[in-house]
Order: sequence, then structure tokens, then C-alpha cells
Amino acid sequence: MSDTRLPDTTFTAMQDASREEYQTIRWHTERYRRGLPDRILQHLRLLAGETGGYAVDRLTHSLQSATRAQRDGRDDEYVVCALIHDIGDTLACMNHAELAATILEPFVSDQNLWIVKHHAIFQGYYFFQHLDLDPNLRDRFRDHPYWHDCAEFCEKYDQNSFDNAYDTLPLEAFEPLVHRVFSSPKRSIYLPEDSEGHPTGRP
Repeated sequence: MSDTRLPDTTFTAMQDASREEYQTIRWHTERYRRGLPDRILQHLRLLAGETGGYAVDRLTHSLQSATRAQRDGRDDEYVVCALIHDIGDTLACMNHAELAATILEPFVSDQNLWIVKHHAIFQGYYFFQHLDLDPNLRDRFRDHPYWHDCAEFCEKYDQNSFDNAYDTLPLEAFEPLVHRVFSSPKRSIYLPEDSEGHPTGRP
């Protein structure tokens, strides 16, 4: 992609735009995509100082989840999922897991996407009873092939990552991973899908 900014378009309705004008839109879309890792890191920093009532702030929890996953030998994609699984805590407090999953969807495997998207329900296994909710809500997904993976994520890297005494790595340690994972999309909403819902890779 050329770094030379194209002139802004002049159309007032999308149906009236020319092919040339949409090259301008495409240029900006690619610019947004290239800047995504830095914006994600910037938003993670906004979680610093916000505890939500927990013993550590939201950034520390995110970093601790990622640190535990990395030290357990998980690959870069999994570690990044652990890092941003709660990125929506303050912006989408009623559906934070779905927000994180939406950000990750073009860039991660189906398995990791499912874990992030459903972790809030699975995490409830550890505390829903204190809110007069059913801690076994996760069992509605018992037959799903990724059930155990999501349960494992919550057990090993989420429910136990509120420890101020833990040797948590700083955000800077994960910056290269964030850039790596978000540099190459694996799927696109603009590509046709096969019978199992996977993009074919052909426009």
C-alpha cells in the first residue's frame, strides 16, 4: 500500500461512488488495519487503574492471564487471546466477551475465537452462585467440541489471574505478539464461505 494519501471522495451516497473513489476508501481501510495493533495496545492501557472491585486492575488481570498462558507454552495467538479477552470490560460491560471476539475474529482460529466469545459464561462456573445465577450455565454447550478448551482457559488463565503478588509481565513484553497476530487476517466477511462457514480465500 502506498503511503501517499489519496484525495477524499466527494460522493454523498454510496450508490453514486466511482471505482476510483472506492480505491480511496480501500486505502483508508488498509491504513486502519495496519494501525489496529497499536490501537489495541492503547485501549489495553486504558484499563490500568480500573479495578472493577477486584484486587488488581483490569490491565493487570489481562497481563497476568497472558503471562500464565505464555509460561505454560501456549502459542502466540493463544497468548494474545488471553491478553485481550477482557478488553471490552469498560466499553461493553454487558457483553465484553463478544466485543473481544469480534476484534479477534478475522485473525484467530475457530477454536481460540470460540474460547474468547464464550469465556464469560464459562467463568461463571466460579462465581455465579454468589449472584443467584446458575454456575453450570456453561453446560448448555457441553456437546460443543471446544467446551473443554474454554473450561481449561478459564481454570488456568482467567479465574486465578487476580494475584497482586504474581510476577506478571509488562504490556511491552506482549507488543511484538500483538503486532504479529494482527498483521495477517485469516478470514474476511467479504469472502464467500464453504459449507462449514469457512472463507474460501477467493473473492
